[in-house]
Amino acid sequence: MYQLSANAIRDLILKGEISALTMVQTCLKRIAHHDKEVGAFLSLCAERAVEKAEKVDAKRKKGEPLGKLAGVPIAIKDNIHVEGLISTCGSRFLSNYRAPFSSTVVELLEQEDAIIIGKTNLDEFAMGSTTENSAYQVTKNPWDLSCTPGGSSGGSAAAVSARLVPLALGSDTGGSIRQPAALTGVVGFKPTYGRVSRFGLVAYGSSLDQIGPLAASVADTALIMEIIGRHCSRDATSITAPSENYGKQLLQGLQGVTIGLPTSFIQDLSKEAKANFMQAVDLLKSLGCTTVEIDLSLLKQSIAVYYILATAEASTNLARFDGIRYGIRSERAKTLDEVYEFSKQEGFGPEVKSRILLGTYVLSAGFQEAYYRKAQKVRTLIMKQFASAFANCQIIAMPVSPFPAFPIGSFQDPLQMYLQDIYTIAANLAGLPAISVPSGFSQDQKPYGLQLLGPQMHDGAVLHTAYHYEQATTFSQIPPRFNNEVLG
Repeated sequence: MYQLSANAIRDLILKGEISALTMVQTCLKRIAHHDKEVGAFLSLCAERAVEKAEKVDAKRKKGEPLGKLAGVPIAIKDNIHVEGLISTCGSRFLSNYRAPFSSTVVELLEQEDAIIIGKTNLDEFAMGSTTENSAYQVTKNPWDLSCTPGGSSGGSAAAVSARLVPLALGSDTGGSIRQPAALTGVVGFKPTYGRVSRFGLVAYGSSLDQIGPLAASVADTALIMEIIGRHCSRDATSITAPSENYGKQLLQGLQGVTIGLPTSFIQDLSKEAKANFMQAVDLLKSLGCTTVEIDLSLLKQSIAVYYILATAEASTNLARFDGIRYGIRSERAKTLDEVYEFSKQEGFGPEVKSRILLGTYVLSAGFQEAYYRKAQKVRTLIMKQFASAFANCQIIAMPVSPFPAFPIGSFQDPLQMYLQDIYTIAANLAGLPAISVPSGFSQDQKPYGLQLLGPQMHDGAVLHTAYHYEQATTFSQIPPRFNNEVLG
């Protein structure tokens, strides 16, 4: 049962061939057996999940209509609120924060009879690319337990990769869904900015953050996007366009699609990574696509722009964590000033403190013009360059990461860690939909991912192209260590 897709689980439950309770119990057994090795989950809500599964089964027996995700277990990144559950954001600051409401995405999923299994590990406040910055544990890559799964949605990616759950939600501020998806061999999708509500997502960079799914297949990604990709009146940045039937769009042919290749931007790829990427491009050509050279030279500035704008927004968003309204309060504090100082000092980890300091610096009176406003201007130029590129193509293809999964602890220099996000950050700066789909393996059997980007609100076109590529390959596999039935 662990090999079943979300679509298959839903169909079998609708037919009464399996029960939602059996599916939940299967996931809980696999988590109990395997997650001590992987470390994907920070918390489980087993009783809540069993109760929800029993309600789904009761509805089916009564002949009542069931939702699009009836009985499908889903994991939620621990910076997305589920009413009544602790939302730690991977930080000690929120170790005691129990969400008083559910995020819009969780509400929409549960309305369609999905079953929340638990909350997954992440880099603290989603700041990181390895899930090593979590205050609680280090998540490991199911393909190689000595390697990182990527981040910050590493817990969600690892949970799907090891098939502890068929679906998970993550958040993507600069590649935090796509990069771990590529490193763990699953599908990761960042929707158009505003396509999925951010209400109930703990903010990192408000103009960059986007909730999106991690799944074992593009078809499952399309299924969940049909549910969560809709307008939300509680999110001021939510797009008012109606929801789309992404599943129907998958079935259209790929003939006539033009793929843009930013060749000069990817010329510094390693030999193996470049070979993998070009093999993917050749396969797309064999499926009926044509290719065209495009200029995305400005994307080389994207990391500098991102780490100015994202940290500036983070310093503002995280100012609310002061030990007064919620989160931990330092027991050493005896005055109001000490409450602020000691609570932040004890609650935040080193990476979060570094980014807050950098963001405060670039927003300070003497440097705002030199850094923040200049970065905003370059961001506008990047958007314009994408618009020019999309005048000549429908989809842009790029790598996701310059290399496959790397050993835990291998990056000691934070600047080197930041540089590995060079291929993912631009989609967030421009608000574009982007997907990572498995594209093969390195010589030591670590997954690679192909990234496909589209213009804003062309989420369906991105999913459609990725689906046809996926259907022509055999790269969506379960790591051998976890491809087994858990009995008992």
